[in-house]
Amino acid sequence: MKKTRFRVDELESGGFKIKGLDATVGTFYEEWEEAIGPTPMPDISTFREWDRILLNRYKPFYLPFCDLCCLCTMGKCDLSKGKRGACGLDMAAQQSRIVLLACAIGAATHAGHGRHMVEELVSKLGKDHSLDLGSSILIEAPHSRLITGIKPKTLGDLEDILDYVETEISQLLSCCHTGQEGDNLDFESKAFHAGMIDHLALEVSDLAQISALNFPKADPESPLVDIGIGSIDTCKPVILVIGHNVPPAAAIFDYMEDSGLEDSIELTGICCTAHDLTRYTKKAKIAGPLSHQLRFVRSGIADVIVVDEQCIRADILDEAKKVNAPLISTNYKNFQGLPNRTDDPIDEIVSDLVEGRSPGVAILDSDKAGEVATRVAMGVFPKRKKLGITPEESEIIDYASKCTKCLSCQRVCPNYVPLPEAMEAASKGNLQPLSDLYESCIGCGRCEAEGVCPNDLKLHSIIIGASRLRMKDEKFKIRAGRGAIQDTEIRAVGASIVMGEIPGVIGIVGCSNYPGSWKDNVFIIEEFLKRRFIVTTSGCAAMNLGMYKNEEGLSLYEAYPSGFEAGSLVNCGSCVSNAHISGAAIKIASIFARRKLNSNYEEIADYIYNRVGAVGISWGAMSQKAAAIASGFWRLGIPVIVGPHGSKYRRALLGRKDKEEDWYTIDARTGKRVYTGPAPEHLFIAVETKEEAMTLIPKLSMRPNDMTKGRSIKLNHYIDLHKRFYGTMPDDIQLFVRTMSDIPITMKDEILEILKEKNWKESEVPTPDPTLLPRLVRKREI
Repeated sequence: MKKTRFRVDELESGGFKIKGLDATVGTFYEEWEEAIGPTPMPDISTFREWDRILLNRYKPFYLPFCDLCCLCTMGKCDLSKGKRGACGLDMAAQQSRIVLLACAIGAATHAGHGRHMVEELVSKLGKDHSLDLGSSILIEAPHSRLITGIKPKTLGDLEDILDYVETEISQLLSCCHTGQEGDNLDFESKAFHAGMIDHLALEVSDLAQISALNFPKADPESPLVDIGIGSIDTCKPVILVIGHNVPPAAAIFDYMEDSGLEDSIELTGICCTAHDLTRYTKKAKIAGPLSHQLRFVRSGIADVIVVDEQCIRADILDEAKKVNAPLISTNYKNFQGLPNRTDDPIDEIVSDLVEGRSPGVAILDSDKAGEVATRVAMGVFPKRKKLGITPEESEIIDYASKCTKCLSCQRVCPNYVPLPEAMEAASKGNLQPLSDLYESCIGCGRCEAEGVCPNDLKLHSIIIGASRLRMKDEKFKIRAGRGAIQDTEIRAVGASIVMGEIPGVIGIVGCSNYPGSWKDNVFIIEEFLKRRFIVTTSGCAAMNLGMYKNEEGLSLYEAYPSGFEAGSLVNCGSCVSNAHISGAAIKIASIFARRKLNSNYEEIADYIYNRVGAVGISWGAMSQKAAAIASGFWRLGIPVIVGPHGSKYRRALLGRKDKEEDWYTIDARTGKRVYTGPAPEHLFIAVETKEEAMTLIPKLSMRPNDMTKGRSIKLNHYIDLHKRFYGTMPDDIQLFVRTMSDIPITMKDEILEILKEKNWKESEVPTPDPTLLPRLVRKREI
């Protein structure tokens, strides 16, 4: 119940008189089958004990960018060699404070998005509009139930959950202020809290848009839609939407449809607005992920660019001007310096944009923006003639001849791509080496920054120009985001996941800041699809998984099943759909294991950690939002792997497999401490290569409660991949073989020889009911 207290000193009316009235009123939520649990609406301190248990096992390993703290005017402060700053903070606490700040920013971004969307949908549909995720979903909001104790039924209920979310984010941000927290592990605990709150905000956002905009409702057979620049018909006016908040994009399509123009205009998008737009209509297309933003705008294909919030280039207006594409901002978080024309007559706005009197406008009314964008696209299409600034072959050869091979562009490139070598080849008429850089270019544009190239060559555009034919061939299929996992699907696979017979659930999510080709994602994931892992995905990672064709001309989404089952690829949707991936783990504990869900976070997280072989991978993690999403998985006990750029988050959470004392688990039935080995070994780790990531995935899928058959399957995958990529047996097999029955039968002789050398002894596991929480001993229902 959301409570409001009021007091009346004296009230007299119609024959009665009241003095000293003190009352509490509020919103009562529907009672559900479970009694309220121990931790409804938890604050920063509530799960500190649980966080400490994890952090003592997975100790933070800090990777500072520099030795200085510059956050207040007492600084700069040198924190190197054990020194403390003027406020008393040491290096470990400073680094963990930065981690918390990143996670809090990410959570605030998702919460702000949720609030903005829910308010708009409430204004159109009312607070009483029902939430509907489909008839196959009974646990429609696992995070909301688990964290707040609220079982939301309407859009209005989501507003109350957001009230709680925003309160917690305010408290978390306040902890980053000078003179607040001083202990690094308490900062880390607060970062975990930010992650938990972030997943709650994600869930609110997707519940709202699925219900209000009639997205696919947990549909395993959601439509296949077009992705790739080559799939866009450039003979038509093209409207490009960029960002994460879909209502303005949906309003564009509504106006197009109402005007009979849905087949006359191409509506496409970049980043998560594109994801959600294809959930709204099959006629929309995805141009590509975040890394394709600059190349698509410069191509000149878009006649109008519409932005909302998040993951939009800060120089988008400058880039739009270069190709004479009017820019429309639909969100006050991203004005871009444009005049707010929300209250102006539509005809005047359209005229100003079509005639070029204004390069862009801000319109904060989605329906109005939808009409303006459509009419402007029709008006500028014959005038612009798809003006682009991507150079032709002859121009590229001429530019390449001006390259001095100074290597400045290569040094500033996050991926250190060999641009000077490619330019030298291009100067001789061979553009192939430049085209070969296309997939490894993340579209940051740092090679074109002022002062980098002495001849001011537009190197990103040169790469894209050399890849013109490749871009035209980008015609792929991706399955539209399905949203949640059905309860029936959880029941069907719950036992196999917990016992380890389905070797693991992989969540591949995050940004497109890859260390190499985006096809590395495909290389990683297809291997595990063949090995019968369940693969879930969302966001830009989901897009890149679709941008590939096998020998039969099929994308992964066409080649593999899409239900939540072994060997399937499940696209949940946009960034906010990550809540359904973590929500599936929660549902396994609730639906399959019948653990109480209502406000019972610690016990559910403890169950997931010990029993559910889930692993997150974000090969191109870049943003603060990605940090918050990862942190939400950590608190649930789910390990996360990031690519080499992920080391720039400044901190890893690493286990020490050589310290036996760190790997004891409690048998909740007896209270006995039992050695269960380093499973999973790490909670957050950055790796250098895709091969290292692939070897880690089955290793981090291991759990204390794996049955012997399940552990044998996971060991088989771990050993097989290690031998394939490194040519040797792993040096730590003895730590993961608990009994003779764990040994993969096809490798038995080889492994037994190694175990003998290591003086290995059988242990008593699998533990019947493992837990990290002493308070749960003998309290669980057997």
